[in-house]
Amino acid sequence: MKTIEEIKKEIEARKTRSAWDKGVKNYAVEMIKELEENISGGYFKAENIADRNALKAQLLNGAKSWSEYSYGGSALIYNGDIAERLCSPSEYKKCREGERNPNNHEEWLDVQARALSQASTIILRLAKD
Repeated sequence: MKTIEEIKKEIEARKTRSAWDKGVKNYAVEMIKELEENISGGYFKAENIADRNALKAQLLNGAKSWSEYSYGGSALIYNGDIAERLCSPSEYKKCREGERNPNNHEEWLDVQARALSQASTIILRLAKD
């Protein structure tokens, strides 16, 4: 079983190329730091890291889905902040710094939910190894 510190180091060492990958990595780092705080605060037991369901529930912090987590204000709440984190400079400019929706089917909070889901998948995979 990996420790929280090992998982954190592996996430921080991940190579990223795109703005999206960098944003997902940032979300994963934030999640793992929050998990670390919850462990040190006694809200989550370190030995439960290996339990996929318990770990995912802890990462969701009471939300039922990553969409609910995103819309509930547990991550970034401003469109501009989300766009800045997940877009390349040209995409960021094209969407007018988050003023325009990212596409016809999603709002920025939906895009953030996808990124959060990918970040949690990274953590869950690393915890399993």
